[in-house]
Amino acid sequence: MTIAAGETSPANVVGASEAVTGRAISVGFMLVDRFSMIAFSSAIEPLRLANRAVGRDLYRFSLWSEDGTKCTASNGIEVRVAGRFCEAQDFDMMVVCGGIDIQRPDHRALHSALRRGSARGAAVGAVCTGTYVLAKAGLLDGYRATIHWENLPGLVSEHDGLEIGSELFEIDRNRFTCAGGTAAADMMLSLIMRDHGPSVASEVADQLIHHRIRESGERQRMDLRMRLGVSHPKLLRVVGLMETSLAEPLGSQDLADAVQLSTRQLERLFLKYLGRSPAKHYLRIRLEHARTLIRQTAMPLLSVAFECGFTSASHFSKAYLDCFGQPPSAERKIVQTQGGRA
Repeated sequence: MTIAAGETSPANVVGASEAVTGRAISVGFMLVDRFSMIAFSSAIEPLRLANRAVGRDLYRFSLWSEDGTKCTASNGIEVRVAGRFCEAQDFDMMVVCGGIDIQRPDHRALHSALRRGSARGAAVGAVCTGTYVLAKAGLLDGYRATIHWENLPGLVSEHDGLEIGSELFEIDRNRFTCAGGTAAADMMLSLIMRDHGPSVASEVADQLIHHRIRESGERQRMDLRMRLGVSHPKLLRVVGLMETSLAEPLGSQDLADAVQLSTRQLERLFLKYLGRSPAKHYLRIRLEHARTLIRQTAMPLLSVAFECGFTSASHFSKAYLDCFGQPPSAERKIVQTQGGRA
């Protein structure tokens, strides 16, 4: 679907109220190749339903891409667009829709369009990994932002001066970002509430069968209890400590002491509920974090090793090979062969 944007004037806050401007808010969705369809749909559908709820256009939206003809989502579905990034202008809001491997393409044309829109007063935001594009364009300096939890380590490693958190979504003045997936719906519902009040936002949420508009500070990831499929409080406490202590791994005794168990009791607990020892579970967590950094950043492999609690390159390489069937160097080479980094 392609809907042309109408004539607009600059807006200097997110969601310049239609009641104030006297016209529909224009929104340009900037689709990056292999964008997340669920995040895109979750962002655009609340706007359509807001229009339906009041019987007139509160929002007018259009889609844009690199080549100006279409864009392919990560699920293989092609979406037709109105034109190229360089032709997109005069919006009240611009939304970057990212997806997988966001760091690989050259986003220079999109960066230029976003900077131009921001200079003209457009509020600029992103869903899913689109936050990466905003950061690379220098449009998040001095703003709070968030990104999908899987991409958070990579973004932080490249932009450690930015205020990037793990919130569900962030709305900071004329910047808005979210974790992706259905979090985009919560962010848009919050913007609709700001623009047009809680009654319109609630009606849209009802149409979406979205029983509750989540707050921005709610957690992204599924609760550990659900992810692991266990409910033992002491085991969950230890796994939580493991996930937050990667660069300097805690020893078995420290983990056991934290939940007032002996190391032998802790060992039995992990074997009973997870089928592996605490040491093996901890190692897997650290290696999965390492794989994320290798795939999403240009961080030297030795730095990745240190970041994940390995004190030597040889130990890191052997553990990685045993876990994933190839050494870290081969993983990095595959990433580079598949397109390199922007």
